[in-house]
Amino acid sequence: MKKKKSSLKEFKTTYRLVKSDKTKFIIAFICIFISSLLSITTGYLQGEVTESIIVLNIKKAALYLGTYFLFTGVLENIFRNLGLLFANKVEANASRKLSVLVYKKMLNLPAYAFEEKSSGELINRITNDTESISNSFNSVMEMVIDAFCCILIFIYIIFNSYIVAVEIVVFIIIIAIITKIFSPKMKKVYDELKTKKDEYAAISTESIRGIREIKTLGIKSNLLDGVKLLRKEVYNKEIKDIKIHRKYTILMWFLRSLFESTVFITCIVGIYNKSMSIGFFMAMTWYVYRYTWLVQRVAETNRMYQRMFVSLRRINEIIENRLYDDDKYGKVALKSIKGNITFDNVTFGYPNEESTLKDFSATFKTNTKIAIVGKSGQGKSTLFNLITRIFDTNKGDIYIDNVNIKDLTEQTLRDNVSIIRQEPFLFNKTIRENFEIVKPNIKLDDIKKYCKMAYLDEYIESLPNQYDTLLGEGGVNLSGGQKQRLSIARALAKESKIILFDEATSALDNNSQEYIKKVINDLVIDHTVIIVAHRLSTIVDADEIFVVDDGKVVDKGNHKKLLKTCNIYSSLYKNEDSLK
Repeated sequence: MKKKKSSLKEFKTTYRLVKSDKTKFIIAFICIFISSLLSITTGYLQGEVTESIIVLNIKKAALYLGTYFLFTGVLENIFRNLGLLFANKVEANASRKLSVLVYKKMLNLPAYAFEEKSSGELINRITNDTESISNSFNSVMEMVIDAFCCILIFIYIIFNSYIVAVEIVVFIIIIAIITKIFSPKMKKVYDELKTKKDEYAAISTESIRGIREIKTLGIKSNLLDGVKLLRKEVYNKEIKDIKIHRKYTILMWFLRSLFESTVFITCIVGIYNKSMSIGFFMAMTWYVYRYTWLVQRVAETNRMYQRMFVSLRRINEIIENRLYDDDKYGKVALKSIKGNITFDNVTFGYPNEESTLKDFSATFKTNTKIAIVGKSGQGKSTLFNLITRIFDTNKGDIYIDNVNIKDLTEQTLRDNVSIIRQEPFLFNKTIRENFEIVKPNIKLDDIKKYCKMAYLDEYIESLPNQYDTLLGEGGVNLSGGQKQRLSIARALAKESKIILFDEATSALDNNSQEYIKKVINDLVIDHTVIIVAHRLSTIVDADEIFVVDDGKVVDKGNHKKLLKTCNIYSSLYKNEDSLK
């Protein structure tokens, strides 16, 4: 009983989506139900026509034939197609809402979820799983209605032959037993198949995004060998799924033929013994197929149901936060901020790792150029992940203008903090559209203004399509420096008070580095600018430099002071200077 409740629970989300279209659903259900009721009169009418012809009652035969044409040729056709029209609308709308709901929930997942789950698996949950559920909606509804109609037919059969009724009951029991045996096997193999397809989708996505590196590294054959092996595993799972389904289908067909033969033999014996009429026999030549059609539909729907159930479970794991809780934000909304940031005894470690920051305390003042330096792995970039709340502290608090960032609304935090990474993310859209994603109603003149501030407007104007130039996935059509300047311009469009530079100049040539330095110096006038840097030569003019070691601030000051007072800073600077 507990297992049944668990299974039904998976359908709650789908029910909520369909419930919003309940009027269309009810119309669809009623129309298809009426259509099915009309269709089950076929057997009875055929039987009456036959009986009338035998006794040469042509008028009665004509009347039944006319009724048959009206019921099945006209009314059944109208009601069925009308019902399917509304059902398809409900199905399409449910599919749309389900996809958007899963996508929305995916955006709210914590950062570590994207480290634990592959991109392929997450993409499949948004696309394939939602499609699998919506496509099965009509089939399930029609099967339920057909099953109800078979119950009505069964009542008719009982009044005419209890022997045939018993045969039907035995037949249904055998079908139920066989289905119960095969269902777990189908579900298990499809679950395994989904996992392999997730892996294949992940490697396909990575290959598309990293095609340049794949070509330059000369690893096409290595990747191809891996894909061939993975596709072989997918193939093996598909073959296993096909074999199980074939066995199930063969058994169903055998039982179907056995059932039809048994019923017909029973009817023939009944006619011979004069315990059954020719009319009932003719009716059964139609009604027996209603049961075998139902069996065939059950066989097909059972396989589809097992697949749908797997997809439902995978989707509900995201929607109902079974794997991860949503990111949570506070209720404090600030219209404008000064931009002062305070770390108060912050300790943080990534999942399954030792603490990167240990009782870290620091205050970053607004309208200043602040730099954070230290050896690799000391938690410099981690500070930015905490300020932006990609991750939350394990202990201690972070404040913006004396307000705990956990108390801020997501809108306040995102509007006031921007980050420029070493490899900025740009959408596979035009330059103009990359700004419109950040600020939907932004005007072209404003886009040009921000690009001029980032020393990029002149280059964009030289392009054939200018601001309507398609960037390509990840901005592959731009150089590293151009991508970072465009990312800066996009941050300026957000009008963020706090701008974080995560090793933004470490991989740039001297010319691009100078452009970025100019932009940063312009920003310092009315922004809080914090720079994490490996190349100390890029931050020697910073107003305040924080030296981080072993997860703590070990010293701070300007460049000249730290050269005298901080051995770690002095050593880093001298080592870099010796490499020039």
